Amino acid sequence: MNLNLIKKTFFILLLTFYITNTSAQSSHVLWYNQPAEYFEESLVLGNGKMGATVFGGANSDKIYLNDITLWSGEPVNPNMNPEAYKNIPAIREALKNENYKLAEELNKKIQGKNSEKYAPLGTLEINNSEKGKAVNYHRELDISNAISKVSYEMAGIKYTREYFVSAPDQIMIIKLTADQKGALNFDINLKSLLKSNVEVRNNILVMTGSAPIHENAGYNVVPKYLSIKDRGTRFTGLVQIKKTDGKITSSRETLTLKDATEAIIYVSVAASFNGFNKNPASEGLDDVGIALQNMNKAFAKSFDKLKESHISDYQKFYNRVDLNLGKTTAPDLPTDERLLRYADGKEDKNLEILYFNFGRYLLISSSRTMGVPANLQGIWNPHLNPPWSSNYTMNINLEENYWLAENTNLSEMHLPLLSFIKNLSVTGKITAKTFYGVDKGWAAGHNSDIWAMTNPVGQFGKEEPMWACWPMAGAWLSTHIWEHYIFTQDKNYLKAEGYPLMKGAAEFCMGWLVPDKNGNLITSPSTSPENQYKLADGFVGATLYGGTADLAMIRECFDKTIKASKVLNIDADFRAKLEKTLGKLHPYQIGKKGNLQEWYFDWEDKDPKHRHQSHLFGLFPGNHITPLKTPDLAEASKKTLEIKGDETTGWSKGWRINLWARLWDGNRAYKMYRELLRYVDPDGKKTEKPRRGGGTYPNLFDAHPPFQIDGNFGGAAAVAEMLIQSDENEIRLLPALPDAWESGSVKGICARGGFEIEMEWNNKMIQKMIISSKKGGKTTLIFGAKKQEIVLKTGERKHINW
Repeated sequence: MNLNLIKKTFFILLLTFYITNTSAQSSHVLWYNQPAEYFEESLVLGNGKMGATVFGGANSDKIYLNDITLWSGEPVNPNMNPEAYKNIPAIREALKNENYKLAEELNKKIQGKNSEKYAPLGTLEINNSEKGKAVNYHRELDISNAISKVSYEMAGIKYTREYFVSAPDQIMIIKLTADQKGALNFDINLKSLLKSNVEVRNNILVMTGSAPIHENAGYNVVPKYLSIKDRGTRFTGLVQIKKTDGKITSSRETLTLKDATEAIIYVSVAASFNGFNKNPASEGLDDVGIALQNMNKAFAKSFDKLKESHISDYQKFYNRVDLNLGKTTAPDLPTDERLLRYADGKEDKNLEILYFNFGRYLLISSSRTMGVPANLQGIWNPHLNPPWSSNYTMNINLEENYWLAENTNLSEMHLPLLSFIKNLSVTGKITAKTFYGVDKGWAAGHNSDIWAMTNPVGQFGKEEPMWACWPMAGAWLSTHIWEHYIFTQDKNYLKAEGYPLMKGAAEFCMGWLVPDKNGNLITSPSTSPENQYKLADGFVGATLYGGTADLAMIRECFDKTIKASKVLNIDADFRAKLEKTLGKLHPYQIGKKGNLQEWYFDWEDKDPKHRHQSHLFGLFPGNHITPLKTPDLAEASKKTLEIKGDETTGWSKGWRINLWARLWDGNRAYKMYRELLRYVDPDGKKTEKPRRGGGTYPNLFDAHPPFQIDGNFGGAAAVAEMLIQSDENEIRLLPALPDAWESGSVKGICARGGFEIEMEWNNKMIQKMIISSKKGGKTTLIFGAKKQEIVLKTGERKHINW
C-alpha cells in the first residue's frame, strides 16, 4: 500500500470518527436556525436574581429583564380577617349534618386577599442600523457554561453576539463583534411596562421606576398605579457600553454606538425589596446605589475575566452530575425540529438527557436569592398580568420546583425555599389563630408571594373553596426541611432552624384535627386541591371532612418531625404526642373501583381525569406508601393513576412520572416522560393545525399550558427517581429503569443519608458502582434481589461489586 493511500485511508477514518462523535445531538446545547418570535422560543439566562430572556433577532434584538425581588404590593397584614375562625364551628356542624351545600357556602367566609404579582422589570432593545436579510443564522444556549450565542451574516459581514448573566459580578454581559472594522452600528433603549422614567446620564442609560401597589382583585385586572409616597418596590436598570473603537453618542432615551468593531454591553438591575416584612419604599434597599456599584465594579473588569468567573461559579454546580443513556442515532437538528421528530416517536436519548440537564440549569439560574424561591415562571416573566400572578402556588407547584434540588446535587438551590418557609412561619402564626382558631404552630394556604402571605385566598368570599380554602401548605413544605437534612446530614441547620419550623407545622396540624364519628382524627373542613366531588343527588362541591390529601400530608409531616426530634434527641414529650396522634388518623380507604379514595366517602369525581393527584402524596413526594411496605395501597394508587390516564398538563405529567417511578414501573414512567417532551406551539402562534396541550415549547419550557416552570423541574426530578430511590435506611438502584435506557451511566446523583452515587449499567445490569459519603454513615444498597450493607467514613469512596 503506497503512502498516499495510507494517508487517504487515515483521513477518511479520522473524518468518520469526527462526524460520528460531533454530529450526534448535544445533551448540553439548545440551538435554532432562526431568531425567537415568541417568548416560548426565546433562550433564558439567570444568576438566581436577575433573569434575561433573549430573542436574538438580527435587525433588532429584544431582551426581557427581570429581578426576582420585584413584585407588586408591600408587607402583608396577616391580621386581615381577625374573626374568620369564628365561622369554623358552623362549617363543622354543617358537615357533621352532611349538609355539603351549606358547608361550601360557609367555607367562603374563611378567606382573605389574593396574592400579589411578580412584575416584569423592563425590555432592552438593540436596534442595528444595517437592515437586511441575515443568512447563515445560528442561535444557541450552551447550558454547560450558561452562555447564549447568536451569529449571522448580513451584506457579507459576519456578526456575533455572546450573552451571559453572572452571579459573582451580578451583571448581564452582551459582547457584540463584527468581522469587518467599523461595521457595528446600533442603538440601545430600555422601556418598562411599569411606571418608570428613562434617561441617559454620563453615557449610561438609566431606567428607574416602581412596582404598583394594589390588592390583587383577580388575575386579569390591570394594576392601577397609585402615586403614593413611600409605597411600592423601586427598581433600577442601567446599561453601559464598553467599546474598542467607534463612537458613543446619546439622545435623551437612547445610547448609540457607531463605526465599532467590538463592543461589550453591561446591564445592571436592582430593586429596593429588603425582606418580606419591611416596607420596600421607606425601609428599602438603595436600588440605584446597588445597581451602580455592581455596574462600576464589573465595568472595570475585562470581558474575559467576567466570563471566566461566571463559568467557574456556574460549573461548580452544573458539573456535579453527568448522565449518559447509551448510544443514540438521532441526527443533528435544531432543537425545535428535534422536538418535532421526537414527538413522532423517534429515538433521541440525548434530548432526554438535555431536558434533565436543562431542569438543573433552570434551578441554578432561578434559585439563588435567600427568602425568594423560584416562582411559577422561575424568574422569567414578560407580562404585567402573568398567568396566576406568577406567584407561589403551594398546593403543588412551588414544591415541585424543588423536587430535583437534593437528589440532583443542587442542595444550595434549596436554601431560598427553606428560608422562605421561615418567613411563612411568621405570618403563618397569625393565620393559624385568626383563620383557623389554632393557637399553636403556623399555617399557610394555597397561594403566597414575596411578602410571605399565608392566609387562605379568595378575595374575602368571592372565590371557589376548591382552590381558595386549603390550609395544608405548612405540612407539605415542612417535609422539604427534612429532605434537606437527610440528604446533607446538616444537623446544625436542623437544630437551629429546621426543626422549630417542622414542629410549628406539626403543632398546627395537631390543633386542626378533630375526631370523626368513629373516633378517628380527621380535618374539618377539608378540600382536595382544585378537585371536586359529585354526590348522588348531583351536587358538585369541594368542601368535606377527612380529605385523604390532608391526612396524607399530616402523616408525612408528623413522621418527619418525629424523626427530626429523634436525630436531635429533643422534645420527647411532644414526639410521644405526635406518635399517638399519628396512630389515630382516619386510615386510607380503597374504593369500589379499586382506587385510593380521594374523599372520606367513596364519592364520584366531577372530573375523573383531573390533573391534581394530591391524595397520592404518600406515594410521592411522601414515602409512606410503597410497593413493599403497603402493597395494597400501592396497588390502589396504581389504579387511581390508570383511571386518571396519562393525558394531562405539563406539571401534572411531571408529578405522574414520579408516581409511576415510585411504583417501579419504568416503562410507564418513560412513556409519560416522552409525552412531557411532546412539542407544543408557542401560545400566540397561529397555525393551521396548532399543537396544544401539556408538553414542551420550542425553547424546552414546560407547557402547562401556558408556561409554568414546575413541569421542567418535576420531569428532571423524575429521571433521577427512575435511576435511584432512597430513604433513611436504604438506597435502591435502577428501581424504575425503562427498557429504552438499558445501558448508561450516571455520576453525582445523591441519595438520602448523605450519599453520592456513580454507576454504569449495561443490559439493565450494574457493571460498575461507586458510593461516597459526605458525613459518614451506613445504608443498605439494593439492586433487584441483591442487598449489601455499607458503612462509610466521612469523605470515603467505595467501589461496590454486584
